[in-house]
Amino acid sequence: MTVRLVKPASANRDSSAASVGHSPHWKLALVNNMPDGAFDTTERQYVDLLEEGSGADEIEVRRYTMLGVPRGEGTSARIGDEYFPVSDIYLGPPNFLIVTGSNPIEARIQDELYWIDLVELLTWAREHVTSTLLSCLSAHAALSVFDGISRIRLPVKCTGVFSQHVDISQPLTTGLEPEVLLPHSRWNTVPRDALEHAGYDVVIHSEATDWSVASREENGRQVVLVQGHPEYDPSSLLREYRRDAGRYVRHERDDVPLLPFHCVSLEDRGPLEHLHNEIILGDRDPVVIDQYPFDDVGARAPWPWRSMAKRLFANWLTSVGQVKD
Repeated sequence: MTVRLVKPASANRDSSAASVGHSPHWKLALVNNMPDGAFDTTERQYVDLLEEGSGADEIEVRRYTMLGVPRGEGTSARIGDEYFPVSDIYLGPPNFLIVTGSNPIEARIQDELYWIDLVELLTWAREHVTSTLLSCLSAHAALSVFDGISRIRLPVKCTGVFSQHVDISQPLTTGLEPEVLLPHSRWNTVPRDALEHAGYDVVIHSEATDWSVASREENGRQVVLVQGHPEYDPSSLLREYRRDAGRYVRHERDDVPLLPFHCVSLEDRGPLEHLHNEIILGDRDPVVIDQYPFDDVGARAPWPWRSMAKRLFANWLTSVGQVKD
């Protein structure tokens, strides 16, 4: 196994092992700020991509999360057993840092409960971590803190699987096709021209989603911003739709759910669109959600971005040796 997950209880033993000559080739910190419903899945998705992209190099992964994200009893217990306090990350800089997105609760990103801690982490990483990958909300946070660029609320949610153009001249995109598919799921964006004006290279983009992946090197450090979700598995978008549609029919929220673009197989698109019309045009009956075979449909969903995601992460993991000092 090339990815080794370190738990707090084993950290001292790992330090002892390192003192007698054993140490991983790379160290990576994963800061998981996703809500409980996606917490375990998000961790698994990123660890799987790290496993696929690490090659023969061993990567030691320590997991962290921030206060300010509401947690239930089960997730809190798992965090206590397997995650480090985010303050521990400052004791020894990793080679790589991943900060996931999170469920935006406030209209202003600066009003999120974890904002101060997130700013401290991003500011520290800018000076101490060789390469940092920021997903969705954390990418928008970095643009706000370091470049004074504010995110913009979209008129409708950007959700689905979209065709993307790739700048194949960039190290991050080595081996990728000029056009790829990539999932998106977000309510906010930052204009591409603002990123480019701030010195970022946009390496993956499309007319439908604007930029998806961008990067910048500064003082021997690299930051990679990701608005899309290469880590998603085939049923991620469908599970999000099931969650939102369920909340809508149960009158837990009144905003109409949006059906993700191309989130299921061709044979399942018609029945899913029929279900969606029943939900938004009908009497908001929970039975229509309960009777729909989401699990079976999710199991048949295609995964056309998987090879692209593995190559992207492999390129990112090898980029640490290419970042100029």
